[in-house]
Amino acid sequence: MDLGYQGRRVLVIGASVGIGFATAELLSGEGADVMIASRDPASIAAAADRIAARTGRRPATAVADITQEGAADALLAEAAARWGALDALVDAVGGSIRSGFEALSDADWLANYGFNVLSAVRAVRASLPLLRKGTAPSIVLLGAAASRMPYPNQIVSNVHKAGLLGLTKTLAGEYAAEGIRVNCVAPGRTLTRLWRDRAAKLAAERGLPFEEVIAEFAHEIPLGRFGQPEEVAAMVVWLSSPRAAYVTGQTVNVDGGIARGLL
Repeated sequence: MDLGYQGRRVLVIGASVGIGFATAELLSGEGADVMIASRDPASIAAAADRIAARTGRRPATAVADITQEGAADALLAEAAARWGALDALVDAVGGSIRSGFEALSDADWLANYGFNVLSAVRAVRASLPLLRKGTAPSIVLLGAAASRMPYPNQIVSNVHKAGLLGLTKTLAGEYAAEGIRVNCVAPGRTLTRLWRDRAAKLAAERGLPFEEVIAEFAHEIPLGRFGQPEEVAAMVVWLSSPRAAYVTGQTVNVDGGIARGLL
């Protein structure tokens, strides 16, 4: 299926590793003109090199930490200077604090809110003027399956990722009349660097092989395994494409079935 990415201008934020990287690589392979951004100059340059080696197309790069005030505006100014318009925004910034409720301070809550919610707000707000000039404009935010099935000891992420569902639905309604679609992809347990590091730490603490820890967590997933970043990226890329022209305001789980709720 041709997803219609030839000539489309796409900005992927949080693209140096994991799902963001996999999304940027897939977009480049589909023929999109891609700009990738992250907060670490060395990591984003290395990501661009890997994408170029694999797809034959080197994305433009930008350094931006959109958890910081003004950074999203500066990033979108770079996109404006390059393209003058934007057809799709993918925001893959996010994370979690693994902790019980009583151990969390106000500072922990505020920092994670800035990371998971306010960063997305800033990215969307800064991108709107360029998206209005684009063709079949689309926004895809990266959430988490925890928004629909809260995980133990991840209360901050559970709360804030649920907030992204509300943000997605509200933005989709507000900007539908302008032809801007807004959707969210909610991954489940995916073998990103975050999960690999977490499993390695648990394995060391418990004196177990890494593979045994991964298998333990995979046992709760109906498909019986962790997802791969590329599997999540495939949904992001489809939702961002003109092929998904009648889909907006949706949060789509890519989670192997771990979230068991009906909604």
